[in-house]
Amino acid sequence: MKVLVFGSLNIDHVYQVPHFLRPGETMDSLAYSRNAGGKGLNQAIALARAGMDTAFAGAIGQDGLFLRQLLEDTGVDTARVQVLDSPTGHAIIQVEAGGGNAILLLGGANRCITPEMAAHALEGLCPGDWVLLQNEISCGYEILRMAKQRGLSVALNPSPASPELAAWPLDTVDLLLLNEVEGNDLTGCTEPQAILDGLMQRYPQTAVVLTLGADGAYYRDAQQQLYHPAVPVTAVDTTAAGDTFTGYFLAAWLPGGDAAHALRLAAHAAALAVTRPGAGASIPEAEEAAAFMDRTSKNGDCDQ
Repeated sequence: MKVLVFGSLNIDHVYQVPHFLRPGETMDSLAYSRNAGGKGLNQAIALARAGMDTAFAGAIGQDGLFLRQLLEDTGVDTARVQVLDSPTGHAIIQVEAGGGNAILLLGGANRCITPEMAAHALEGLCPGDWVLLQNEISCGYEILRMAKQRGLSVALNPSPASPELAAWPLDTVDLLLLNEVEGNDLTGCTEPQAILDGLMQRYPQTAVVLTLGADGAYYRDAQQQLYHPAVPVTAVDTTAAGDTFTGYFLAAWLPGGDAAHALRLAAHAAALAVTRPGAGASIPEAEEAAAFMDRTSKNGDCDQ
């Protein structure tokens, strides 16, 4: 089984700030760093570090070659990464004193993916393989449709949320991983249980993971609902927390469908990630996440 992450590759410009900028405000940053990022890249690194056979499809410009190299160094197959005559996507990230972040994106090469490029990237995958999508690249609708036509399974992290998602064939998605904001956009509900109920009513064949940040995460499918609390840590930078959770959950869930174990491992991996600065660089190795879980877990079961 292989997972193809069809997603974004970004150069992150990270500014440490006392607080998020207000309209009209000019403020000196406390520190600056240039890092590898993009939800696609982060999730691919998390999958690979969690032990999953991972490939990547996406696009960069000449200024983003180091992103492809980082994926390769992590063990990700990058044969489907194309280098275009366009700047690499980038993000301007504010990280405030408590570790929270605010992110401004420029799509760049991520928004230059065509249906023809997508079809070529899906070649060589077989039924039983998975495609992991987000919403930071062009042709997401077409990629989802073509993946299902080829008999592939699809996991979707609909982030960032956009009005265009309403037209996507979400009822064909096998696993939906989203947060409260995205859940609200898809259902109109704000309370977690109402979001879960709304998603299951609309997409009864889809398994759902709803992440709530410091309030933990739920798993829901047609047979069961599980909950795991967040692991308490002192946050330094939350930029890649959700992506770490997504990659680790998928890597733990796919082999045997053990959602309780997958929630628990993903929660601990994400907790480790927020104690470190940066995006891809903060994602732990499998051995680190397992050791951390062994040290901190007091109960091996999720709440029903």
